[in-house]
Amino acid sequence: MKLVTFARNHSNVEEVGVLKQDGAVLPVREAGFPWASMNDLILGATPADLAALSAADGETLPPEEVRLLSPIPRPIQDVLCMGLNYTEHAAEASLYSKEAFSSERATPIFFSKRVSYSQGTGAPIPAHAGLTQRLDYEAELAVILGKDAVNVAPEDVEQYIFGYTVVNDVSARDLQTAHKQWYFGKSLDGFTPMGPCIVTADEIPYPPKLKISATLNGELRQNSTTDMLIHSISDIVSLLSRGMTLTAGTIIATGTPKGVIMGMEDPHFMQKGDVIACAIEGIGTLTNTVE
Repeated sequence: MKLVTFARNHSNVEEVGVLKQDGAVLPVREAGFPWASMNDLILGATPADLAALSAADGETLPPEEVRLLSPIPRPIQDVLCMGLNYTEHAAEASLYSKEAFSSERATPIFFSKRVSYSQGTGAPIPAHAGLTQRLDYEAELAVILGKDAVNVAPEDVEQYIFGYTVVNDVSARDLQTAHKQWYFGKSLDGFTPMGPCIVTADEIPYPPKLKISATLNGELRQNSTTDMLIHSISDIVSLLSRGMTLTAGTIIATGTPKGVIMGMEDPHFMQKGDVIACAIEGIGTLTNTVE
């Protein structure tokens, strides 16, 4: 099942819906379900509720009558992120700045992104031209947890996953390398586009082995598969849950493959008017324009 947050044309009211194969949207509240937001659905829906929602029928809204938003416009907490979690991306990052991106680590690199609002597909990415001159993209598979995770064994992690979506981990490379922490360079307003939907975990075999790509102005830049992670989803969730409670609704971005701008011999960072499209097989394409 594909779940979306959307607004009807000429309205700013956020609603939750089921995205059908033809692109039409079934509003969940009009189908008799109570959830006013995606966070409400994730925290409140039982497996039986989700099965009933998947089978629900009713009047749908055609694609031209809705505007897809980020599936989780307001995450309940910072997005947790994996750094340098594809081997070839770790190598290209180290070439850009060995001090900032040393790949000689045996343990995972964790950081977080401050997200006051996540925009969806079709929405702009602010250039922040007065603050950064090195705007970069990172296509990533994001995992959404469906229940609180504490001291979870790796073999049990699959039971805690609600679904998956696409995240563009937009990064200001000059800010990221200027500070000892990556937080500021990863957390400017508009730096966490997400979407176009959440695909529930039952739709994707575990662990996910999906094509992941990014194109900039139509040119293929990133092209890999999500089974190439250095640290697996099971390892990530299990390790973090040993020392902290990962609450339901937690979003974990699992890392990006090679092909980002900072890894190029002659990097030309994103400028106003550039169109970046991040795609993951079975989920969809997240497209945004720098403005």
